[in-house]
Amino acid sequence: MVQMASLKPVFCLGLYLSVWISTKADSTSPKAENVRWVSLDFKTILVWTTPPSSHTYTVLYSWNDNDWLESPDCIRLSESECDLTNKLESYDRSVSADIKTEPASMDYDYDQDELPHTYSPTFNPYKYSNISAVEFTVAAVDKSRVRVNITDPLTSIHKSGKQLSIRDVFRNDLKYKISYWKSGSTGKRDTISDSSIAEVPELDPGTGYCFMVAAYIPSRPRSSQYGAWSRQQCTDGDLTAELSVGAWVGVVFSLLAGTVIIITVIVVCCKQRTKHSHTSSSQHI
Repeated sequence: MVQMASLKPVFCLGLYLSVWISTKADSTSPKAENVRWVSLDFKTILVWTTPPSSHTYTVLYSWNDNDWLESPDCIRLSESECDLTNKLESYDRSVSADIKTEPASMDYDYDQDELPHTYSPTFNPYKYSNISAVEFTVAAVDKSRVRVNITDPLTSIHKSGKQLSIRDVFRNDLKYKISYWKSGSTGKRDTISDSSIAEVPELDPGTGYCFMVAAYIPSRPRSSQYGAWSRQQCTDGDLTAELSVGAWVGVVFSLLAGTVIIITVIVVCCKQRTKHSHTSSSQHI
């Protein structure tokens, strides 16, 4: 009995150490790894990888290394991603994130300093969010000019009940690059437009052309200045077949005006000739 009594403290100590070791192992593993930002049209998501477990994750974020803030959508997550779109405004500033790994049975009195943390790289959505391919139409203005009408892609940012476009976000920083080439040719030409409506002049009459468009933000770093390129659109050689209604009205008006002028000249000439004929007859009598 004495021997058993002497072993009891050792047994308790061993049990305590086992629980402590288990708790420490549970609190330090698994840690978030391969943390990266994924952003398209300002829908910005923080993603990471972890081995399967019952742990949860809470994400804090900070602008320009200021105070750490919580997002209600990113507390005690069971999945390995956090959508911070609604918290990241479109301003030109950098954000970083802190991912805390938490045991599934964690008591709220748990020492937060003992939780494993993984910090993300900094990210600036204004400079690095990818931009989708644009939609556009091509309409002939005359035999040597076309008008390119571009639809600004929408972002995932909403303000005052309105879904913002990339024009709303970038304002004067947004331009569009238009690449065009003769059908069947590899020689491309480019033009930059400050607005969503652009005219491409000096096209060869009777020649088909192909066009592609991409958003262009020259104020960004070189690696992220261009959005995705659109699908190409081609015209046939007869641009007049694609003239807009307004252009056709102009053509018809020009033809009518020319016809009126010709008829007027003919009438005037006939009158002059008739008058001259009568004058000659009178003189002869």
